[in-house]
Amino acid sequence: MAAKILANLIVMGSTILGRAFIQAYRQALANASKSGVAQETIQNTIRRGSKVMTEQEARQILGVTEETSWEEILKKYDALFERNAKNGSFYIQSKVHRAKECLEAVNQGKGEEDSRKTILASAAAAAAAAAAMLPILNE
Repeated sequence: MAAKILANLIVMGSTILGRAFIQAYRQALANASKSGVAQETIQNTIRRGSKVMTEQEARQILGVTEETSWEEILKKYDALFERNAKNGSFYIQSKVHRAKECLEAVNQGKGEEDSRKTILASAAAAAAAAAAMLPILNE
């Protein structure tokens, strides 16, 4: 009987503390929004919570610049990945892998942009050639 009462007291106490904590947190957010701190806090939280690596961070991890070719990036990746494979740091190895993934996405984006430019340039050249042929065909 005493154990049941004690268990009920513990459950009720934790419920009360939980509600008080939630209410205090809401009040703190309301106070922060009045002072303008909330937006900065939210942005910092989002920035920290974001799992996407920036291109600059990826280049820094792999030790490459914007002018580095994709083959050089892959060589750096392989070297760093293998260096941390045996008795190395799994954390560093995963950072290296994420950096390669980030730069791979950037590289694919540039490749798509280059192919679009090439397609547009060839379409413009074809249109110019067709326009040049029109006077000849009309004669």
